[in-house]
Amino acid sequence: MNLDLKNKRALVSGSTQGIGKAVATELALLGANITLLARNEESLKKIKAELNTEKGQQHAYIVADFNRPDEVQKNVQHYIQRQGAINILINNTGGPPAGSAHLAQTHEFLSAFNNHLICNHILMQACLEGMKHSGYGRIVNIISTSVKQPLHNLGVSNTVRAAVANWSKTLANELGTFGITVNNVLPGATNTQRLQGIIESNAAKNQKSLEEVKAGMQKEIPMKRFAEPVEIAQAVAFLASPAAAYINGVNLPVDGGRTACL
Repeated sequence: MNLDLKNKRALVSGSTQGIGKAVATELALLGANITLLARNEESLKKIKAELNTEKGQQHAYIVADFNRPDEVQKNVQHYIQRQGAINILINNTGGPPAGSAHLAQTHEFLSAFNNHLICNHILMQACLEGMKHSGYGRIVNIISTSVKQPLHNLGVSNTVRAAVANWSKTLANELGTFGITVNNVLPGATNTQRLQGIIESNAAKNQKSLEEVKAGMQKEIPMKRFAEPVEIAQAVAFLASPAAAYINGVNLPVDGGRTACL
């Protein structure tokens, strides 16, 4: 099986913690040159220094805040003009705050739409010509199992994630002719700061202890545990590899079997 990513350049957003950091780490282990993208430069420097370089990889980072799409576009385009084509794009952004859809303010939907779909679109457009010309293109969007089955108390997230999934499927249909694949990885409950925040929100809302909420969530998972970020990252890395060249337009749940539908 060909998992070799030597001489490939991967742009990984939200890559200073959680799943994004784990993805950058796995892609580097397969030989890719990693470009980290996040808003905290000190964290970016730290993660960059930790990435594997045993195959001669040269890693870099871009500082940009997803709350400012114009800044993302400017900084990423400038980087690509100087450094050359991106072959692998990993779209990954922290989810919106928990809460019911009917109580959400309109600005919360607009903010989430900008953070997720608009910034993903900006990054795709910035990378697209390089993927076409290099003959290698992989776009992997890290979304959520809510694409298949909406999750309780995540109204804004459920809404916007579904938009990203349909955008992605449309792109898969459009870009397949260039040999560019577009796929979604749908993490289930994963040991990240995001999950901890959801547990805390549910505990406060339902007047339960953190342990009670955690146990209730794990009970719904056939494997009776949360995922580790590296387990999500390994699925992403496979889809980014040459071995996944004919996998296009799929939603891949990595959730321990929690999603009830097929």
